[in-house]
Amino acid sequence: MEKRLENPKRIYAMQLATIFLGFIVFGFSENIKGPAIPRIQFDFMLNESQLGTLLSLNALGYLIACSFTAFLTRLWGIKIVSITAFGAMIISGIFIYFSGSYPLFSSSYFLMYIGNGMLEIALAILGARIFVKNTGTMMNLTHGFYGLSSTVAPLIATGLMTVSMFGHTLDWRGMYVVMLSLSIFPILFALRSSFPVDKLPHGDRVPLKMLMRDPVLWYMVLILSFGVVSELAVGGWLVNFLEKAYAWETVKASGMLSAFFLCFALARLLLGAVTDKIGFTLSLIIFSGFSAVCTFAAIAGGEPIAFLFAVAGIGIAMIYPTVMAFIAKRYPNGSDTAITFTVTLMGVGSVVGNYLIGGVIELVKELYGADTQIGLIRGLQTGYGFIGLCAAICAVCSYLLYRILKKKKELI
Repeated sequence: MEKRLENPKRIYAMQLATIFLGFIVFGFSENIKGPAIPRIQFDFMLNESQLGTLLSLNALGYLIACSFTAFLTRLWGIKIVSITAFGAMIISGIFIYFSGSYPLFSSSYFLMYIGNGMLEIALAILGARIFVKNTGTMMNLTHGFYGLSSTVAPLIATGLMTVSMFGHTLDWRGMYVVMLSLSIFPILFALRSSFPVDKLPHGDRVPLKMLMRDPVLWYMVLILSFGVVSELAVGGWLVNFLEKAYAWETVKASGMLSAFFLCFALARLLLGAVTDKIGFTLSLIIFSGFSAVCTFAAIAGGEPIAFLFAVAGIGIAMIYPTVMAFIAKRYPNGSDTAITFTVTLMGVGSVVGNYLIGGVIELVKELYGADTQIGLIRGLQTGYGFIGLCAAICAVCSYLLYRILKKKKELI
């Protein structure tokens, strides 16, 4: 009898370990790029527009992976899909290390985002299946581990790039292979774990066509797209902004990015219960609006209040897990399909968003003088302002959704 009771507990513990470690690795892979991007840009002689294009292409890889992962999950199961995703990241790290040319590097980076996209969907589906109680709290808690690893990722990346091994400095290429190799740990837990299968009969599953007729799902797409663009763009552009606009040293700029992710992580770890208490939709309005205000204030106030860039992480951190919790509650018989649809279209937003940020910076630089310091500063301020604008649009969409759901008495 005791073994029967222990077995479910052990299974749940292994599932949690896989999710937690998965988000830790995910946070590393997403946010070690902050300190690396200025070096990548220098080594391959890329301007801001080309850099934005690179990040957009990588987001495209993420998008492609999101589009087929749910199908593979039904075909192979979450376990195999998760292990495949982690394996893709390890392989991409090896390719990045040996990338002597820009085409090889961009292809390797693209592969890493394929792995990230697969992992994102697999972990989201697993969370939706096992977190049936206190959904908002548990979703934010698991995503909080993404925030924790994101907090230390820029500092670890900065330190690793200066480490010498066998007479050679790791630099950004070596840093990537070391960090992505950490994927071996969640692979080991996944191999020893069993995962919940999709037991929902095909006839009870809500079809995609029916889900697409629900305007609420489209609002979720808009909220998630603008929220995630605002979130992910910080990892790619904050260090670059601080180094070039304020002449900060890499360690100091990376420290600010780490502070952003510390606020990000603490918000998810400590404020998840708030979303369950006040409601998911109201939470989206409050937190996205807070992030927008902090971002705009930081840009307008200049270097003396640059700490507000970090404080903005408190608000934007709550968007993704709250949307996932909302979907799990609203579409219990079609969460897999709804998550895949929403995250895939979110990927489109990420592609466009990164491209626009780089394009806006280059355009404003040209207006003020492409080769002048004031042109560079105004360009970076405008580009980063676009990040704040995305958070503001996220808040507006959340408010419109709140009005619709309140009128229908369907608030969650």
